[in-house]
Amino acid sequence: MSRGGMPVFVLLLCIFCTNAWAGNTPCSGRKGGVDRCEGELFLCNDGSISASKKSCSALYGGRSDARPQTLLQNADGCACSTGTFCTGPRGGVYCLTPSGNKSYKRK
Repeated sequence: MSRGGMPVFVLLLCIFCTNAWAGNTPCSGRKGGVDRCEGELFLCNDGSISASKKSCSALYGGRSDARPQTLLQNADGCACSTGTFCTGPRGGVYCLTPSGNKSYKRK
């Protein structure tokens, strides 16, 4: 490879490595990144819970014990931003995103 082509190669390598790394981070893509940790869970900027199996508190520091979470039977007050979760009719635990969609907590 000639010396003139080396900067272009390095630039392309950086672009491809960045794209591969971004796909493996919690709350990537349309979710807009990590807003904050809720115990072990990642709360995304769009208000949903990340499906990542990584531990948010281990990755970003902080206390390793999860805060007790309230489980409610009705959808009033189950916003993801409040840290409260509802229990669905089949036992799934979820919170409501700002758009009104359910974001389920991984098992």
